[in-house]
Amino acid sequence: MLLVDDHALFRRGLHVTLDLEPDMVVVGEAGDGQDALARAVETLPDVVLMDVRMPRRGGIEACTAIKAAVPSTRIVMLTVSDDEGDLYEAIRAGASGYLLKDLPIDEVASSIRAVQTGQSLISPTLASKLLTEFAALAKRGDTAQAAPTPRLTAREMEVLRLVARGMNNRDIARELFISENTVKNHVRNILEKFQLHSRMEAVVYAVREKLLEIT
Repeated sequence: MLLVDDHALFRRGLHVTLDLEPDMVVVGEAGDGQDALARAVETLPDVVLMDVRMPRRGGIEACTAIKAAVPSTRIVMLTVSDDEGDLYEAIRAGASGYLLKDLPIDEVASSIRAVQTGQSLISPTLASKLLTEFAALAKRGDTAQAAPTPRLTAREMEVLRLVARGMNNRDIARELFISENTVKNHVRNILEKFQLHSRMEAVVYAVREKLLEIT
């Protein structure tokens, strides 16, 4: 794991905390997005935990660059910014999660584990903001279609709607009375049909193609 934050004290505290987890190894730190890219290429981390607003190169720009250089790396933004614009741009840049720094420290490790298993993490409150931003985009007419929209089954649409609400696989399984593995299979099928890599990208696409209606 690579930790990226321009506040050295916060970064060090996070490092010490995560080092206590038996299944996690911090492979490096960086103080801005420019150093983060160099360190990511050097260490090939499974997960990058990164702030949004930093000097020299911000987290969102760094996210795009890191995903291009090390596609297998999952990036989680850990920030004080609850601005829906930052959230939207982070997801577009390829982030797998967007968490606020007021998250209890003991939940950071569990959040990282969830991202490593392929989940996208956004709190329900922020998920609501994200969908609001998508709706605004749709109203501005940003919905050009270059190819026919893939068709989803009724069950896949149910799963996608719950993903859009910020629910994880376990919660979706409980909501729909199906197994967690079945949820994973539906999510995988959705991503394959859309030819996308993350759940939140699928939500972005579905809203822009008017598969999901946001009021």
